[in-house]
Amino acid sequence: MITLSGVTKTFGKNRVLRGVDLTIPSGQSMVIIGGSGTGKSVLLKCILGLVQHDTGTITLDGQDVTTADRDAFLARFGMLFQGGALFDSLRVWENVAFRLMRGPTKRPKAEARDIAIEKLRRVGLKPETADLFPAELSGGMQKRVGLARAIAASPEIIFFDEPTTGLDPIMAGVINDLIREIVTEMGATAMTITHDMSSVRAIADRVAMLHDGLIQWTGPIADLDTTTDPYVQQFIHGRATGPIAAVR
Repeated sequence: MITLSGVTKTFGKNRVLRGVDLTIPSGQSMVIIGGSGTGKSVLLKCILGLVQHDTGTITLDGQDVTTADRDAFLARFGMLFQGGALFDSLRVWENVAFRLMRGPTKRPKAEARDIAIEKLRRVGLKPETADLFPAELSGGMQKRVGLARAIAASPEIIFFDEPTTGLDPIMAGVINDLIREIVTEMGATAMTITHDMSSVRAIADRVAMLHDGLIQWTGPIADLDTTTDPYVQQFIHGRATGPIAAVR
């Protein structure tokens, strides 16, 4: 379980996180929604320790993330990056097996390749894809490779940063279905950042609305459409008027 209590983060005069309180239960899929520039990515980076929060606490299974052994802590996570973030100079299988071939649990090259091909199959890519370079793949295929890399080391926790950005509606639906299936199969804890409501409905167990540096609402996905919270209602229906001011 990931728990955030009173988490703040300021960059200069910009108060991005103003006291975030949030619990992500083990084995559940939490989706964070909110407009652009509301601090969703900063929140994710604070959990991973890529950005140091100013005040408050972040714990993973009761242990403060700032005092945990760094390598052991990060080994528990997988990550699907917004833009895919594949290494152009590495073949597809080498991208998928990147973590497997490094660190104290380094696997032999042949074993790492076999695991990579297995994970590629799991996301619907044929074995012959393994020896291609990222530039030879479509955007949807690159996203699948990124997903295969995220699950290659069988992590306990997986973060998804805008997983359907740049994809057409059909491929976005395919990626959403894959994420839901894989998270369920692995029994992983998942945290997704998105403003794509189709993704929210497809992959969330619980939803949290981040606005102005605070969690404005959180609850099960079944309550999303019936909540009277004005921030949530404006956001999910895309209304121009409401408590959320449009950025001009």
